[in-house]
This record gives sequence, structure tokens and C-alpha cells, in this order.
Amino acid sequence: MKNLKDIRHELLADPEVQSEYRKQAPEFDMAHELIAARARAGLTQSDVADRMGTTQSVIARLEGGKQAPSLRTVQRYARAVGARAVMRIETLPVTT
Repeated sequence: MKNLKDIRHELLADPEVQSEYRKQAPEFDMAHELIAARARAGLTQSDVADRMGTTQSVIARLEGGKQAPSLRTVQRYARAVGARAVMRIETLPVTT
């Protein structure tokens, strides 16, 4: 039986799949940051939802990575987990 890592490796061998995967990287990175911040705070999705005045399902969608949340939402989420959101712009490597 294949594990998730093996399946991911096989799928990413296809250049088209790899290209689409890379396009979604910012959303996945954001989701990872949200989940990591919540875990560091020792909170559940319901805890964060209560602190933000929303529902657990909204937090699950934010952490799902399918759509990038607004900066304002990220700031509210950060405050709810006892953190601060920081934005930066990084230079991309030059490709020829």
C-alpha cells in the first residue's frame, strides 16, 4: 500500500501537476502558518473561533488553504492565538 508521500512524489513527477502545485504554494504556506500558530498557542479551532467571534467551520476553511484570507482576517486570527501577523515582500530568484 502506498503512503501519501509516495503518491505525492508520483503526482509531482508530472510537469503539469508540478506547475499547478507550485501555483498553490502561497495558499498552502498561509494555511501551514495559521495551523502552526494555533498549535503553538495550544488552541483548538473552536477556541480560535470563539476568540474571533465566528464559527469553527470558518476557521477550518481558513486553515484549509484553498483560498488566501484577507490581511485583516489574518491579523484577527493572529490576535486570537496571541500572536502578531507580519507581512513581507521577498525578491524572487531571477530565472532565464
